[in-house]
Amino acid sequence: MTNPVSDRSLLERIARLEDLEAIRTLDARYCRHLDDGNWDALMDLFTDDGEFDGLSHPKGKDAMKKFFAGLADGGLTAFWHFITNLEIDLDGDRATVRSFLWQPCVTDGTASIAAGRYTDEVVKVGGRWLYRVKQVRFHFFGPLEAGWDENLFALDTARRAAVRA
Repeated sequence: MTNPVSDRSLLERIARLEDLEAIRTLDARYCRHLDDGNWDALMDLFTDDGEFDGLSHPKGKDAMKKFFAGLADGGLTAFWHFITNLEIDLDGDRATVRSFLWQPCVTDGTASIAAGRYTDEVVKVGGRWLYRVKQVRFHFFGPLEAGWDENLFALDTARRAAVRA
C-alpha cells in the first residue's frame, strides 16, 4: 500500500509551516523590541538595506535606528503595538505580510489611540526571515478622549504618513 503523500511533499509542507511560523514570530519580536525601546534588537530584524515606511521613511539600519530612537523627542513617549489578522503570501524566500495594527500610545502626555494596516516585504536571509520593508498606513491616530473614526488624525506626521502615495 502506498501513501499518496510523498516524503518530499510532506517535508515541503513542514518547511512551509515553519516559514509561516517564523514570519509570525518576526512580527511578535518587532512589537516587543519596538515597545521596549530595544533599538539594536529591532534593527536586527531588518535587512541591511531595510526600510520603515510610515511616520517617516528612513532607509538603512542607521537611519531607522535614529528615527525610532527619536520618536520620544516628537512627543510619542510610550506605545504598545498589537498586530493581528496576519495574511502571509509566501513565495519561496520572499513573502508579503499584511496585518492590522492597534496601538494605544501616549503623545505629548495625552492617552491616544492609533490603528492602521501593515504591508511588509520580508525575505529569508541565511535561514532567517527579515524585514526588507515595513510599511504602515494609519486609519486614525489621535487622543483617546476624542474617540476615533476612519481618517481622524490629530498628529500631522501620522496624517502625512497616511496620505503618502
